[in-house]
Amino acid sequence: MFHEVVDGSGGPTSIDGGETGGAERESDEDVPSSALLTAFETMLVEAVAEIDHAATDEGDAPDPATIETIREGDAADLTVEEAAAVLAIAGGRDADAMVAELRDHLLMGMATAVLDVDTIAASIDADLTGQEVQQVLEGRAAMTLEQLAEVMAVVETRKP
Repeated sequence: MFHEVVDGSGGPTSIDGGETGGAERESDEDVPSSALLTAFETMLVEAVAEIDHAATDEGDAPDPATIETIREGDAADLTVEEAAAVLAIAGGRDADAMVAELRDHLLMGMATAVLDVDTIAASIDADLTGQEVQQVLEGRAAMTLEQLAEVMAVVETRKP
C-alpha cells in the first residue's frame, strides 16, 4: 500500500519512479513529504483508472465523492481509510487489512528510527500535537494523506 512507495516496491508509483529495481534507498537520504504525497496521488489515480475499466459489484463500488476528489487531484485531504478503500477495490484486497499493515509499518519505522510521537509532531508541518499524532497512528482519529506523507517522511528520513 502507501508504505511501498518508500521501499521501492511500489513500482511506477515509488518515490524514485521505480527506477531502483526494488533496491532500497540510501538511509541518509531525505524523503520529502511532497514526493510521498505525489506518489500516493499517482497510486490512487491508477487505481481509479483500473476500477473504471473493470466491472465492480454493487457492494464493491467506491464512494463517488472520493473518486471525484481523486480525479480532481485533491487526494491530499482524503483520509487514509477512504484512500485504502479505493486501493482495496482496485487490488482485490481488504481495506482494513491494508490500513492495519500501513499502521504497523509506521510504528515499526518509529521503533527503528527511535522516534516518539512528540518528536514527530515537532518535525511536521501539520498542526498536530504528540497526542494527536499518536491517535492518528493508532486509528483513533482520522489521518489525511497529507498528514501520512509528513509523518512517513519524518520516520523514513530518521531510519538508520
